[in-house]
Amino acid sequence: MSVTERQKNANRVQFLAMAAVIAAMYAVLTYVAGILNLAYGAVQFRFSEALTVLPVFSGAAVPGLTLGCFLANLASPLGVVDWVFGTLATLLATLLTRSVRNVRVKGMPVLAPLPPVLCNAIIVGYEVLCLSEAGAFSFTNFSWAAFWPSALSVGVGELVVCYVLGLPLMWLLEKTGASRKIFA
Repeated sequence: MSVTERQKNANRVQFLAMAAVIAAMYAVLTYVAGILNLAYGAVQFRFSEALTVLPVFSGAAVPGLTLGCFLANLASPLGVVDWVFGTLATLLATLLTRSVRNVRVKGMPVLAPLPPVLCNAIIVGYEVLCLSEAGAFSFTNFSWAAFWPSALSVGVGELVVCYVLGLPLMWLLEKTGASRKIFA
């Protein structure tokens, strides 16, 4: 095996390890929020959503956060619907966060926390709205009049976590140089 091939293999292993660590952190933080009744439902304060800024630093955060969300949603009372829609929202949010990582104001990627807010407000807001009071999912439960309050409710929780916790996390990782050491 050539030096180049060994380096490629080492990079793949490092990428997978980083993704696995991020997935575990997201899942554990969500389970903690779940114990506190903050992780699932119309109003959510998942501390784990602060990690959605990590795609700014590494592409490994995209599969890591997506897998972490899926694993966390296995405990969701919303069941399979949350496994699909919640995970989809996280996947889209991480891809969009990764795409805006270079849009900076005074050196900070201030748009990075916005994709998770928007994706969760729209997708999870829709998901919560389409659940009946009996817990059954149906597309017929949708109405635009009910969608906006549902999206706003999910979006506000996400906005608080992503900007109040996520933005300072990103600043701290950049300011201390930890982002270069951890995600190099």
